[in-house]
Amino acid sequence: MIKHLIITVLFVVFGYTISAQNTMTVAADINVDTKTISVSQTIVYKNETTDVLNTIYLNDWNNSYSTKSTPLAKRFEEEFSTKFHLAKNEERGFTVVTSIKNETETLLEFDRLKAHPDVIKVDLENPLQAGESYTLHLNYQLLIPDATFTDYGVTKTNDFDLKYWYITPAVYDGEWHYYSNKNLDDLFIPKSDITLSITHPRNYKVTSELNFNATTFNNEKNTQTTILSGKDRTDTYLSLYKFPLYNFVQTDDFIIVSDIKEKGLPGPVKALITDKITRYLTKHLGTYPHKQLLVTSIDYQKDPLYGLNQLPPFFRPFQEDFQYELKLLKTALKKYIDNVLLLNPRKEHWLSEGLQVYYLIKYVEENYPDVKLLGTLADVWGIKSFHAADLNFNFQYYLYSMEIARKNRDQPLTTSKDSLTKFNTNIAGKYKAGIGLNYLDQFMDDTSLSDHITDFLKSKQLESVALSDFETFISSKTSKDIRWFFTDYLNTRKKIDFKISSVKTLEDSLKLTIKNKRDNTMPISLFKLKNDSVIGKLWVENIQDTKTITLAKDSTDKFALDYNNVIPEYNQRDNYKATQGSFLNNKPFQLRLFKDLEDPNYNQIFFMPLVEFNNIYDGLTLGTKVYNKTLLRKRLNYRFSPQYATKSKTLTGSTSIFYTHNFEDQNLFDITYGITAGYQSFATDAFFTRIRPTIAFSFRDDSNFRSPQTDQIMARYVSINRELGEDATVLLEEPDYGVFNLRYTHFSPGVINYSRLSTDIQVANKFSKVSFNYEFRKLTQGNRNINFRFFAGVFLNNKSDPNSNYFSFALDRPTDYLFDFNYLGRSEASGIFSQQIIIAEGGFKSKLETPFANQWMTTANFSTSIWRYIQAYTDIGLVKNKYVDPKFVYDSGIRLNLVEDYFEIYFPIYSNLGWEVGQPNYDQRIRFMFTVDPQVLLGLFRRKWY
Repeated sequence: MIKHLIITVLFVVFGYTISAQNTMTVAADINVDTKTISVSQTIVYKNETTDVLNTIYLNDWNNSYSTKSTPLAKRFEEEFSTKFHLAKNEERGFTVVTSIKNETETLLEFDRLKAHPDVIKVDLENPLQAGESYTLHLNYQLLIPDATFTDYGVTKTNDFDLKYWYITPAVYDGEWHYYSNKNLDDLFIPKSDITLSITHPRNYKVTSELNFNATTFNNEKNTQTTILSGKDRTDTYLSLYKFPLYNFVQTDDFIIVSDIKEKGLPGPVKALITDKITRYLTKHLGTYPHKQLLVTSIDYQKDPLYGLNQLPPFFRPFQEDFQYELKLLKTALKKYIDNVLLLNPRKEHWLSEGLQVYYLIKYVEENYPDVKLLGTLADVWGIKSFHAADLNFNFQYYLYSMEIARKNRDQPLTTSKDSLTKFNTNIAGKYKAGIGLNYLDQFMDDTSLSDHITDFLKSKQLESVALSDFETFISSKTSKDIRWFFTDYLNTRKKIDFKISSVKTLEDSLKLTIKNKRDNTMPISLFKLKNDSVIGKLWVENIQDTKTITLAKDSTDKFALDYNNVIPEYNQRDNYKATQGSFLNNKPFQLRLFKDLEDPNYNQIFFMPLVEFNNIYDGLTLGTKVYNKTLLRKRLNYRFSPQYATKSKTLTGSTSIFYTHNFEDQNLFDITYGITAGYQSFATDAFFTRIRPTIAFSFRDDSNFRSPQTDQIMARYVSINRELGEDATVLLEEPDYGVFNLRYTHFSPGVINYSRLSTDIQVANKFSKVSFNYEFRKLTQGNRNINFRFFAGVFLNNKSDPNSNYFSFALDRPTDYLFDFNYLGRSEASGIFSQQIIIAEGGFKSKLETPFANQWMTTANFSTSIWRYIQAYTDIGLVKNKYVDPKFVYDSGIRLNLVEDYFEIYFPIYSNLGWEVGQPNYDQRIRFMFTVDPQVLLGLFRRKWY
């Protein structure tokens, strides 16, 4: 009753009109020691539709942390993070709602939605009529989660960063819009007049975007109560710190409250930069409707300047003031737009995010037109010769958006935010939206898009807005047809890809044909060049397949599409055409040292010196790699790598050429085919030549890009020819051979649940065989790792040498006659390299007396947690050789799972050999798994983003 009295007093003191709009009054008592908050809250919810409501839905996102099976927990799992799953129960938060009453103190029935445990459904005692308001009194307890999960919660120093912490009403506009928390910072709530009464220890200070009203002290309990209020608010962030690091900068426009830092930058300089930014925001986004804008370091960390800006300060190639300015600007733009443009942040996120990047682009164009993508590194000797050093800072937005498009992982901008992959959510989608608006701006050359966006933001400030409102408003301001932007550009994955097919010189004119290589209606800019200087520009629209235009003959010596890099075009390498001369006039060849960003002006060939330690047979290898691969993925890739092995004194090397077909809007998304050939050693003075043509079909669920599940069908032919020198220490068990291999793989990687299934068929002159492999891993609710693997293989026929096991199924170390595995010492029978293990075929760790099967073999491998990365393993199986009864085999031991699939150590304990620990030379029985391939290791990073 006391808290209800406080709330009533607050209504009277601050004079809000309850019937005017939504109102929330929160009285919160924070217990720092127990990390709990006792809340008494009143919500006045206004029905602004013509419908009659019998229920109200409330957002309780603090309860998102309550179990390991909430949508938030599943989100962490999808992004390969175990921090939430492995956390202690007391580190996760939850909400206990003790009562919900109406204004007559009648208890109302409420329940949590099964699929949304952070959404509460409240059944009203009396229907809520159109235009009327309903009062809810809530009492609940919050256990605040640890801040390591989402950056919001209780920090290690017992400070509080609170966001989405108190209960809020969902939006109803004819249907209820409620969503679960998925760590996307996209709670959708109606604007409300808010009053917060925060009771906390006296040694803590409250920081909020709300207006400060009053503070009262309780000397007996050593607490103070801070009262804050705000009108027309949606932001719920509140900071409670012992030693807050926020700076308040009063400008002519509004107050900026920020804890964003930049080491070495004086306070007066920060103040001047802040004033410059607030002027820019006010000019382009309209007058800010509140007294202060809170911009936090957490906001920036969740949406940083990606790229070189994230390098350590001692190596960062940008000046401190420029770095700070863009950090503050980017973060302030997002907060400003979110606070004034009331969009649905989960369904209509592209507009607010696109405006943020669009105005970042414009800001740099206006204030720092000469800053390069590589910053000061662009002037460093050696680096300045790269094409990347020539590019402007704003090129990064094209670069990152095209990175995901070239991987065929881009998604439509109108996709719901929780259905986007992490890379599309955090980077590519925002950048594509921003450069899309810039593209539209350049196309609308009969008017100023920037001015119209400003007018739109002013006219719609603090109003509920739909994307259709923006489309209608902008379309009315230009005479050009811009439907392509709202259809093809926003709603589809259609790529922009044009080429100049031909240029014909006539007597007094030039006839130019442009080909649209994709099915879309988007326009392209055409530039006329003379001596690489622009002498003219026009837009070409409505190109269906091809379009021929006739231009007056002048001094133009070359035509270029999108010369100023405004359009996010998929392939810019065919955008140039000379009016006269051979194809070399269009794009001359260019030889460059090391991989670079592609330069569409040239046909680039790269070379890179190679210095490798190939293996113990070749020793140090020296050579070069000649290739065409750039930082952005290409469809056609070739490589030629001659090398000289200093130990074997032999010329070795490899070459390959592959082409990839990408498919959109279907489950078959990739067909890759090509051929590799190589000449390498496999033992001392022993070499093999491998020729391997391959075709692979890759499938995924096109309706769910966040699913890591993939399927692949691969067919290849492996031709192996070997030769032995005079000093060879091995004998050839089998003559040269060729194997046709057909393989199907179903792969579902996951940090909590993992599975892999594959079937393999091999056909050769002397044998044919079929094998099946299934692997399953699970991290249980009790944080126990369970790993299970099953393998079965059988020869359909086997005419190989009965005294040779070269093609046999292997129990612990496959012979790898297809040369697929990355053995450090391929033919070693003793020494450290012979102890390397690759989990394939039998998957055993002990070297038993029957290591091969030339008829059939079936095995099962199992391991489970003992403590952290220490696991117990056991393997069992049946090995069947010709003319011999099947033999039962087993082993067991300890597995150190340091980095799964990359670095593991196995200590055998007991097997068919007996108690192995007590047997001689135990150190030689220890097996290890070690992966040195950088591309494989990078997969640990990529899997979180793609």
